Amino acid sequence: MNIIYITLNNNDEAKRIGMKLLDLNLANCVNFFPITCIYKYEGKVTEEPEVVLIVKTKEGKYDAVKDVIKREINYDNFIGQLGVDKINSDFESWLNSIVK
Repeated sequence: MNIIYITLNNNDEAKRIGMKLLDLNLANCVNFFPITCIYKYEGKVTEEPEVVLIVKTKEGKYDAVKDVIKREINYDNFIGQLGVDKINSDFESWLNSIVK
């Protein structure tokens, strides 16, 4: 199993992208929530609200998930994959029944 951690501008984007990933069977579950981001860009430190979208998916789905995100937004954002070494068997069964 992998988790893909994505930063977006707002809840509407996260919900729209999350629903598309579910519709395409690229995830069995997504979570999104607001965060505060402080970053340095072009020599300036900025603080802004962001939304994190967490996508629960299978190994090998990163590129397909990234492609969906890049079709839905027109700015550079973070899309990172985290491996999960252990998950409970019930969740794994559910994941495997949805994401092929």
